[in-house]
Amino acid sequence: MITVVGNLKGGTGKSTVAFNLSIWIATRRNVHVSIYDLDPQATITDALEIRSEDGYVPVLEPQHFVSQLGSEGKHTEVIVDIGLSDGEAMNAAISRADRILIPVAPSQADVWSTQRFLKLISKVRKSGAKPEILGFMNRSDTHRAVRETDDAFEALDSLDGITMLEPRLYQRTAYRRSFSEGLAVFEMDPKSKAALELETLGEALY
Repeated sequence: MITVVGNLKGGTGKSTVAFNLSIWIATRRNVHVSIYDLDPQATITDALEIRSEDGYVPVLEPQHFVSQLGSEGKHTEVIVDIGLSDGEAMNAAISRADRILIPVAPSQADVWSTQRFLKLISKVRKSGAKPEILGFMNRSDTHRAVRETDDAFEALDSLDGITMLEPRLYQRTAYRRSFSEGLAVFEMDPKSKAALELETLGEALY
């Protein structure tokens, strides 16, 4: 299955989610994972280089050419991190996706951006089978008194063409550290809140 992780707005945590989910699939589901880093910033590539240099397993080798997408065997799970500055690669990835996962930060601007992204997906996939489109709240507020995350979720849940998942990832330092360490959050600290959040999201998706 090809899962594209994307949104039109920067700062939603697409690369963080793609990186952590790829390692989760490889370790928790014990299947072959192919990860495409189509973002010119190449954050995932840098993190995977750190992972390889430090000798962590499993070793994941990032792919960079969208032309190869779809050539994987049927027993391979594919995660694609798309970048906003390469529209051609983004559209090609969307056109080949079985599923599109949209991380959304809790703000009105992110809700509007998600609406535009849904329109783009419809335009790219105007003919043929439609991909499954799933959204979830990322970088959610940790304070219970703050309503922005719930408000954004409710707004997105009312939209046509997207299914919102209940699991949420919260604004935590562990997700930022995962890149610099070359480790998924559950590898750094299996008992952390971030680890539990990612496990719950992974279970919902796979």
